[in-house]
Amino acid sequence: MKKLLAAALLLVCVLLAGCGGAEPKKMVVGLDDNFPPMGFRDDKNNITGFDVDMAREAARRLGREAEFKPIDWSSKEAELNSKRVDVLWNGLTITEKRRQNIAFTAPYMENRQIIIVAANSAIRGKADLAGKVVGVQDGSSSVDALEKEMDTTRTFRDLKKYPDNVAALLDLKAGRLDAVVVDEIVGRYYTGKKTGEYTILGDHFGTEEYGVGLHKDDQELLTKLQKVLADMKQDGTSAQISQKWFGADIIK
Repeated sequence: MKKLLAAALLLVCVLLAGCGGAEPKKMVVGLDDNFPPMGFRDDKNNITGFDVDMAREAARRLGREAEFKPIDWSSKEAELNSKRVDVLWNGLTITEKRRQNIAFTAPYMENRQIIIVAANSAIRGKADLAGKVVGVQDGSSSVDALEKEMDTTRTFRDLKKYPDNVAALLDLKAGRLDAVVVDEIVGRYYTGKKTGEYTILGDHFGTEEYGVGLHKDDQELLTKLQKVLADMKQDGTSAQISQKWFGADIIK
């Protein structure tokens, strides 16, 4: 009888993931780790950024541990739908096309698709991009924005796609590109550190909103995460994180 009781207790402990209590469930966050200031690696190779801080705090409130998984951003929907990641949280633009495969939280930030050129460039607006080579991050919302304005895009001599925005901006600096179309938040963060090297044009390719992306069938997590985001906005936590990275509260 004692042996049976001991076996039963052992089984209960196993089912509870240990008598001391189960470890917090992880929330695996898929991100592009070269997307400053939303998600990137610091000089010690640690993943950091605005969205990283937001996700870490949200996971804590959900009783989970945030695990950040760098992915090929152009394959983000495959990563999500195969459930290799739980959420996509890295300046993910909400679009109707993406809604077909991704469940989104309410938007938490607004963004524009800006045009960056070299400081000494003669390009002054969209019309001047005719016959020019334009760079963009592959799989990004910048591509979607350009596809919405094909009358302009068709005038480009070439549209070159890069694995990340940093590589595109480096080619712009080297003269291999005439312009780069990029998320405003990312573009201003990067070019702000390179005073005198780049110019941001007044023209842009539209306004968009950022949201967190989840599996279409993960409605329970979506509901809980949406409440946590609302709570973070209400109690000022989101504003504090925004002030840290942008010097202002730009939460929507």
